[in-house]
Amino acid sequence: MNLLLFEPDELSGSLLRLDAGDRRARHIREVLGLRPGDLLRVGMINGKMGSGRITDSDGGGFVIEVRLTAPPPVLPAMELILALPRPIMLQRILKQATVLGVRSFHLIRSRRVQKSYFQSSVLRAETVREILLQGLEQAVDTRLPEVHVHERFRPFMEEVAPVIRSDSRLLAHPGTDADLAWLFREERIGGGIVLAVGPEGGWNEYELRCFLDLGYCPFSMGPRILHVDTAVLVLLSQLKILQELTGPSAP
Repeated sequence: MNLLLFEPDELSGSLLRLDAGDRRARHIREVLGLRPGDLLRVGMINGKMGSGRITDSDGGGFVIEVRLTAPPPVLPAMELILALPRPIMLQRILKQATVLGVRSFHLIRSRRVQKSYFQSSVLRAETVREILLQGLEQAVDTRLPEVHVHERFRPFMEEVAPVIRSDSRLLAHPGTDADLAWLFREERIGGGIVLAVGPEGGWNEYELRCFLDLGYCPFSMGPRILHVDTAVLVLLSQLKILQELTGPSAP
């Protein structure tokens, strides 16, 4: 936990109170080993960041005096369309993609996605929120990404995908001649990016055509076959670098 996050309604004036059983209190007590008088970084969810000074510790709980002075860091203009992977992979992707600055997730159905994945407990709102918060704590950020779940492919492509605003629409698809380096040289990457990553078996022909009809540029990561969670993190890291080379991130 590199940043202690809290909800706006948890503040009483400038004071934040954490009960002994609170996950954040346990981390302060058992991992950070902080005591009254010590300082730590704090942030209001979807708000400013600053410092907190522990003023009291009683029975394992803490009272923290909060001072918020700084805006959150600038987010990369990055959205991720993801064919819903296995639940354990989804957890890893949500957290690490949040660390890397993805501002919005669209979890979609494709022919090679098992329908049972949409009944996973990982997709419960409270579980998703907890995973995202862990990513923000790691990255030192306060802005909670949006997560949208779409259980039907065609309505998503017809009603949602066309209105996702972006300067670059990219489609990861094995066997494509182009790669990210080529797209960058051809000035196909810049500004806001929406990246679509399919299931481990890839998009089928119908799905591929739907994306191409919306102007998505297909590209390949080369001959090596990667798990989806590995591929997503590699691509996001590479695209973040390319974004920085082409211009400033969106506010």
